Amino acid sequence: MNYWLLANALVLLHLAFILFVVAGGLLVAWKRKIVWMHLPAAVWGALIEFMGWICPLTPLENYFRRLSGQAGYAGGFIENYLLPLIYPETLTIATQYVLGSMVLTINFMIYFWLWQRGTWKANP
Repeated sequence: MNYWLLANALVLLHLAFILFVVAGGLLVAWKRKIVWMHLPAAVWGALIEFMGWICPLTPLENYFRRLSGQAGYAGGFIENYLLPLIYPETLTIATQYVLGSMVLTINFMIYFWLWQRGTWKANP
C-alpha cells in the first residue's frame, strides 16, 4: 500500500474540510439540507481552535507518513504549499482563538446573508 499517497490524500481532505468549515454555508444557498452537515462541521472547527484540540485527521496522517518512512513534510507541492496553511509554525493559543472567532464570524455572516435573502423561506 502506498502510505505516502494516503498521507497526502488526507492533507487534501483536511484542507477541503477546513474550507467547508469556513465557507460551507455558501453551499446552503444551493442545497438547504447541507446546513445539517455544515453547522456541526463549523462548530467542530471552532471547538478545535478554541479548545486547542488536534483534529483526528492529523494523527492519522502522521501515522501514514511514518509507515511510508517519512519523518517530516519535506518534498513536493502538498508538503511545501498546503501543509503550512493547515499547520502554521506560528500557531499559538491566541492565534487559535482568532481562527475560531473567524470561523464563527464568517459563518454568522453567511447565514445572516442567507436569512436576509429569504433562503430559509424558499422550498428546499
